[in-house]
Formats: sequence, C-alpha cells, structure tokens
Amino acid sequence: MKNVNFRKKISGFLKKRWKLALVLLVVIVGGFFYFSKKNGDELETATVQKGNIKEELILSGTVSATNYAQLAFETSGKIVYVGVLDGEEVKKGRLLSKLDTTLLNSEYQKALSDRRYTQANVENVHDQVKDNETDESYAQKDTRTYSEVANDKAWENVIKAKRSLDGASLYAPFDGIITSVAYPFSGVNILATIPQIEIIDPTTMYMHILADQTEVTKLSVGQKVEVILDSFDEDSFEGKIETISFTPMAGESGSSYSVKVSFIGVDLLASRFKIGMTGDAKFTTAEKDDVLYIPSGFVNSDKEGKFVRTNGKNGKVYVEVGLESEDDTQISGSIHEGLTLYD
Repeated sequence: MKNVNFRKKISGFLKKRWKLALVLLVVIVGGFFYFSKKNGDELETATVQKGNIKEELILSGTVSATNYAQLAFETSGKIVYVGVLDGEEVKKGRLLSKLDTTLLNSEYQKALSDRRYTQANVENVHDQVKDNETDESYAQKDTRTYSEVANDKAWENVIKAKRSLDGASLYAPFDGIITSVAYPFSGVNILATIPQIEIIDPTTMYMHILADQTEVTKLSVGQKVEVILDSFDEDSFEGKIETISFTPMAGESGSSYSVKVSFIGVDLLASRFKIGMTGDAKFTTAEKDDVLYIPSGFVNSDKEGKFVRTNGKNGKVYVEVGLESEDDTQISGSIHEGLTLYD
C-alpha cells in the first residue's frame, strides 16, 4: 500500500508541474506576440525640412599619373650598366641602364661603311651621265637607278642599325622618381620588351574614372569633384574634371568613357598617394537652395502618384518630387516646413 500511495503522490506532483509549465509557455508566447504587435504599431516619424539639397553621382576610380612609364630595352642582350636605385629622383634624359653594345656598334659602323661605298658609286655614275640629262639611254638610266636604289637601301640600314644601338640604352623620359628596377646590377641577360625600370612623376597623379553612357552626360569639364580614397577613408580631397573622352574605352563592356580628375590643393609629392589606389569620386550634378525635403524612405507611391503620410497610416498627401540626394528627396505640394510625417 505504501508503494501505491507513493506512486500516486509522484504522479500527482508531475501532473501539477506539467500544468505549471504549460501555463508559463502560454504566458511567454502571448507576451511575445503582444509586444511584437505593439512595437509593429509604432510608426517612425520625420519632419519636413527646408534648406539645400544636392543630387550627386558617385563613381569609382583609381589613382594614375600622366607621367608614368615602364621602360624596356628594344633589343635583347646583357646588362653592363645600371645607374639608378629604387626611390631615386632623376632628371629627364639621364642614362638609367645600358646593354652591351659591342655587336650593335659593329653593325652600325658596317652600315656606315656600306653607305659611304654606295654614295661614292652614285656620285661616280652621276658624273658619267651628267651630259645626258636630255638624251639618257636606257642602259644609262638602268645603271643610274641601280646605284641610287643601292644607296637608298644602305641609308635605311644605317637608320636601322642606329636605332638598334640607341635601343640598348634606357633614358629617363621625364623628371621623376624611380619606383622599380628589375635588375639593379650588371651581368644579367634579358629579353627585349620586358619592363626593366619603372618611373613616375608624382606631381602628375590624377583620379581615373570610367562613366557609362547614362552617367557621362551629367559631367562636364571643370566640374568640381569630392574624392574619397579607400586608403584615406577619414579624409576627402577636392578635385575637378580635366578631360572627358569622346570615344569609349577599348576593352570595356558597354560604352564606358574615361574621365580624368585632377587634385586641387594637394601636395602630391607629400600626399602618400600611390598608383592603383582605389576610391570614389562624388559629383554634384544638380543643386537647389531653400527647398523642402524629407528622408527618401518617407516618400511612398501608388497608382495615383507619390505621396507622404501626415496622419499615421491613414492620411495621404500627394506631392511632387524633385532632386534626390544620397539620403533625402526634394518635395513640393500641400505641405510645409516642420510638418511631421509618418512612415
């Protein structure tokens, strides 16, 4: 009997606990839906303001430079001279690096010798036919033409050999700073056309931007720009549009036009800007003063047009919209400054 009574007591206790747990669950769930509904009924508000509003276009771009070059030899060979180091400032025309020119100079001297021979031959032939300007025979004409053509070819060989000789030396094309030297020592055999030295004039750095055909029509030369570089996210820099290309950039999908933005009031030498840095350029495409505006999220629309709510979810006032900035929208209609709007 004792065991039976004990089991009954345990069973009753468990039933009471289960009922209590069920009641608590109902209270928690009911409270959740109550407060959720209450919060959902709360509407966000905004006030109609009056002032300046700007319509802006934001485009991405990269830092580049007008005077920026990767220099390569026009011929293959062995480096025998390197006259600069990374970070060194150089003047235009300075010799930077040179290949062994023993064979190239030999070819050039040979071309000059051939040219002297053909030139002497031409002069000799001209002397022979100088009295036959009006009655030159076909044989004389053939001899004269052959010697002149040979002389012309010899001169072309001189030009070619001189170009090859000159192409074995790299000179600074402008005043600038050496940013890379592939081989800062001699004795290395290199292939032609592979960049060996990189040079930049930091004072010619600018922001290069691509604008598509719907964006470029909103831009104009001389237009002011606010530049924000990703590497300097706490700073912004003033600039202006220097040039806008008339033809789209090759290799870009769609029609994208090149826009060059120069920096204003920036000491580019001390700026720490680097080629290839990315960022955004903010263009003001339209601006109005003394107009009414509200946060863009408070502008609604239906089949009759744009409207704002002035009385909770029930009141509708239809308005006209104008300029749109990044956050706000210009509005006009039966509204006034200071009016409270509801989302």
